[in-house]
Amino acid sequence: MIRFFDFEKEIKNVGPEIREAINRVLNGGWYILGEETKKFEERFSNYIGTKYGIGVNSGSDALFLALKSLDINEGDEVITVSHTFISTVDAITRNGAKPVLIDIDEETYTMDTLKAEDKINENTRAIIPVHLYGHPVDMNPIMELAEKYDLHVIEDACQAHGAEYKGEKVGSIGDIGCFSFYPVKNLGAYGDAGMVVTDDDEYKNYIRKAREYGQEKKHHHDFVGINSRLDEIQAAILRVKLKYLERWNKKRRETAEMYDELLKDSSVLVPVEKEYAKHVYHQYIIRTKKRDELANYLEESGIETLVHYPTPVHEQKAYGDIVSNLKIPKTSKICKEILSLPVHPFISDEEIREVGEAIKSFI
Repeated sequence: MIRFFDFEKEIKNVGPEIREAINRVLNGGWYILGEETKKFEERFSNYIGTKYGIGVNSGSDALFLALKSLDINEGDEVITVSHTFISTVDAITRNGAKPVLIDIDEETYTMDTLKAEDKINENTRAIIPVHLYGHPVDMNPIMELAEKYDLHVIEDACQAHGAEYKGEKVGSIGDIGCFSFYPVKNLGAYGDAGMVVTDDDEYKNYIRKAREYGQEKKHHHDFVGINSRLDEIQAAILRVKLKYLERWNKKRRETAEMYDELLKDSSVLVPVEKEYAKHVYHQYIIRTKKRDELANYLEESGIETLVHYPTPVHEQKAYGDIVSNLKIPKTSKICKEILSLPVHPFISDEEIREVGEAIKSFI
């Protein structure tokens, strides 16, 4: 069996260091917002290139609190995409604002920046570009729109740890960057975890309070916040794994190059990497009109695959009333054709070749 993500191989590689880190926390006897979290916040924000990092419970809460720090609420509109994990849009609606969903670029599967300006009106407060699958959004047009119309930019970098746009780490370009450390991410915890990064003191101060019931000093609550804290054990695990992120991203890129070469003469479409981008291949996405048949064939051949995401947000029952009759044809089209192949850092060259040959034998 070729696994989509192989935690067993990961533990064989970093297990001793992970166990040492967990024991350090257990022996220290402090489990919430201690030195492990503080050190990881510092190291991760330094890696991304921002002044501040604020550890939270998840990428979903990172996006929610980022919007809340901008005072975005009922009556406001936020532009983003439908081709994303649903938490991007949930964060908008949880703040009482209206999501305005636009179509994607058919090559990168990220926001079609040419579609954004048409959706800006007097209620628009922010844009959330999603660096999906590890490929950055073309950020210059987004930042130009933000300056022109006085909008905020929150980067959803939950799938793009270490990706770069014109030499800058994604998450450091907009007002705020949001990351998820869900276990299968390029940098993953062993549970839920997330991070907000920013250079802005006001946003940083608000989010630090908001993640802990609106308090800066214990039992003194300045506003109604939530409970969304990165715990010490996850922070300790992430400190260990952060040391390996560049190496693991390099392996993902090498895997993508092998897939590209193996599949170059097949009928499937392989991912692109734009000239402005450093793709970190959180997912390696192929496209074929025979997606479901291919997925079944690979499963029968002992190869795990997934679809990210088979039903776009605007077609979900939960959002039927909010974005009814929305027509974004590229999104609807590619969601029927995309398939994610195994691309984790511990896949062997032999396994990569086996996947490539299986696809070529089917197509």
